[in-house]
Amino acid sequence: MNTYLKAGLAIALAAAAPSIGRADAAGFKTLYSFAGGNDGSLPTAGLVLDKAGSLYGTTELGGGHGAYGSGTVFKIAPDGSETLLYAFAAGGDGAEPYAGLYRDKKGNLYGTTIVGGGMGCYEHAGCGTVFKITPGGKEKILYAFAGGTADGSSPESNLISDDAGNLYGTTYQGGTDNAGTIFKLAPDGTETVLHSFASRDDGGLPVGGLIKDSAGNFYGTATEYGPSSAGTVYKLAADGTLTVIYSFSDTVACLEPFGSLKSDSGGNLYGTTFFTAGCLFKLAPDGTETTLYEFDGTGDGGFPEAGVIGNKTGTRIYGTNSGGPYDSGSVFRFENNTETVLHSFTGGSDGAAPTDPLVMGADGKLYGTTSGGGAHGDGTIFEVKD
Repeated sequence: MNTYLKAGLAIALAAAAPSIGRADAAGFKTLYSFAGGNDGSLPTAGLVLDKAGSLYGTTELGGGHGAYGSGTVFKIAPDGSETLLYAFAAGGDGAEPYAGLYRDKKGNLYGTTIVGGGMGCYEHAGCGTVFKITPGGKEKILYAFAGGTADGSSPESNLISDDAGNLYGTTYQGGTDNAGTIFKLAPDGTETVLHSFASRDDGGLPVGGLIKDSAGNFYGTATEYGPSSAGTVYKLAADGTLTVIYSFSDTVACLEPFGSLKSDSGGNLYGTTFFTAGCLFKLAPDGTETTLYEFDGTGDGGFPEAGVIGNKTGTRIYGTNSGGPYDSGSVFRFENNTETVLHSFTGGSDGAAPTDPLVMGADGKLYGTTSGGGAHGDGTIFEVKD
């Protein structure tokens, strides 16, 4: 588990905000509370939906193997019932899936674990894996990272795929400068490092995953380092050339982007930064940055760790953050220069600390997870109707 992903450790600095609103909390519902046993504990990642309305995700701990468990892959039916699809055993099968899942047309699920795999990292617990889970719950390790300069280690991001079945993602560490990598995994299991981050030059320690445009270019965030020392937004061209689109500075309020990006139909990119209380930003295709909103860490929440979702034009954006009136996070909407809190988590039965990106169903409802709180204190799955 990453120690820096604890929003309560950050000091909130008040920031000027365009406007703050508050919506009716009656649209909020807890769908499932994890019990911390075989069903899992600490869901830190976002969810994926199928056409029937079932939700799929991961928990970082739980599952029944060992004192705290090594994580699970689960399914939540529309009626709120949970099915445990797989429990990691902290061995060659991987352990601690920190990121969310990618689901293909056949219903297979693909994801990453930050440790496990049987190689030499973390006192020989392994450097992390890429795995596949069939609809029937059978797990297969597609790749086990070796660590060091070879191929990266500790993948914390979700995966994306292309039409040929190749998988793409990032690792938090490893590579030539131990600052993380961007990798490609072919269907035959061949792993290729597309880029090794070089810290001062282009950023490093990427937590967020990738998005891809129609020309085959990838876009993502590096949480730290870079030319201005506080993280970067980058473009990896189809020919393998990496360009820093924007470099965040440690001399301003908005720094350290954690989550993945969202693009609109005009080629603009949207994302969030974590410190000092976090910002929502927009990057134009020419690299011009606009800070859309600065969180104050109190009434409007703060310290967003996930990326955002929204409509194709970028005029309506949804996300989650920590902080807030109960110091347990919130779900927000940004539209017409106004941030509206859709729900403030209390840390009780409704959950606490949403560290994940949201997903929107065909019904327009938003679905997400909290890493803590709930009926048993082990996290929740929730829905919000805007």
